[in-house]
Amino acid sequence: MMSEYINDISELEALYGAPGAAAIRKVAYEMTPLYSKWVRRSRFCVISTVGPDGTDGSPRGDDGPVMIELDKHTLLMPDWRGNNRMDTLRNIVADGRISLMFMVAGSNAVVRVNGLAKVSVAPDLCERFDDKGRLPRSVIVIKIGEIYTQCARAPMRAGLWSEGDQSEGLPTVGEILAEQTQGEEGGAAYDDGWAERAKKTMW
Repeated sequence: MMSEYINDISELEALYGAPGAAAIRKVAYEMTPLYSKWVRRSRFCVISTVGPDGTDGSPRGDDGPVMIELDKHTLLMPDWRGNNRMDTLRNIVADGRISLMFMVAGSNAVVRVNGLAKVSVAPDLCERFDDKGRLPRSVIVIKIGEIYTQCARAPMRAGLWSEGDQSEGLPTVGEILAEQTQGEEGGAAYDDGWAERAKKTMW
């Protein structure tokens, strides 16, 4: 009788079978011209890291390319202003393993990068992202281990780009914060002031 959980890789492989040839052959180990074109179009990605306190997934976005290439083996991402939790940065300093999912609005394809990262404060790297005198406090330097496209089925199943605005009725951040603090913080005042706060502190 099969156990409720799979605890052996051979069981997993027996259940799912071998991957198709394309799933293996699409993998590159450095930036290629077409992968480069794709990443340059991406203004949004999700970073996954791991550290002594566990894993973290963090969204990152920019008003242009979310990352730039230093060379065919290296990507650079500015660390613009956030909430100062520094979950991603803490994990990178402690461990360095990193995975990224690059998305482009309207495309069901996702490009993934796995590699190793470091946090740099080198002036020449920070200055690459100079925006009218604004500089990131640090830059995430990512050495590419592998880069490949993800199967498009998940965005297609979700109707990610075709179902329109699905946010009606969602709890707001202010409501969630009020719930977590028993009403001491958050609420309507938090939500009402968010747009102006974000405008002043975006970078």
